[in-house]
Amino acid sequence: MFITLEGPDGSGKTSQVQALAEAIKKDGFDLVLTREPGGTYIGDQVRNVVFDLRNKSMYPSTEFLLFQASRAQLVSEIIRPALDAGKVVLCDRYIDSSLAYQGYGHRRPLQPLQQVISFATGGLRPDLTIFFDLNVEQGLERRNNDGGWNRLDDYSLDFHQRVYEGYQALMAAEPQRWHRVDAARSPAEVAEEVKHVVLNFLKKHKRKIAKS
Repeated sequence: MFITLEGPDGSGKTSQVQALAEAIKKDGFDLVLTREPGGTYIGDQVRNVVFDLRNKSMYPSTEFLLFQASRAQLVSEIIRPALDAGKVVLCDRYIDSSLAYQGYGHRRPLQPLQQVISFATGGLRPDLTIFFDLNVEQGLERRNNDGGWNRLDDYSLDFHQRVYEGYQALMAAEPQRWHRVDAARSPAEVAEEVKHVVLNFLKKHKRKIAKS
């Protein structure tokens, strides 16, 4: 099973992912935890380039293709081998981030982006995606306060609002794959709901995991 976490900047998914991973492993599942961009030696180098505030002259097409390069490496090196071995993979961001940020955020047509994404991933899609739902302004305030401000955070408020709206469109187009979590609540409340949803999903599909 392949599970991804998505959400606007500052929604808190990254701070929740480690506890979720521990809960999955405690429940007896063999888990691989990874992230985007990055997750590999090569991908982490791409991550540094994409997020560096000194690279503000980067074009949206360059940004998109760098994400796909990192993703192609991650899928081939980490995600597919883990899934083929019958493991659960939990990834902090995946293809939906590219459609939300580089598609809706940068106002790029989705079809050519989807074609490149499909090439980079070999068509691999998540089985379940958790969306951490948080007001854009509140998310950016959190990001500013946590000291992790990067080049993508530095885009305009309008850009981040388009990203948020893009996520709404992606969820509406494929509701069976998504679960929305109110990320404005306390971290403990969010963690409890996410753990409940993910563990129930994994238990429901345990036979499928065993046959992988």
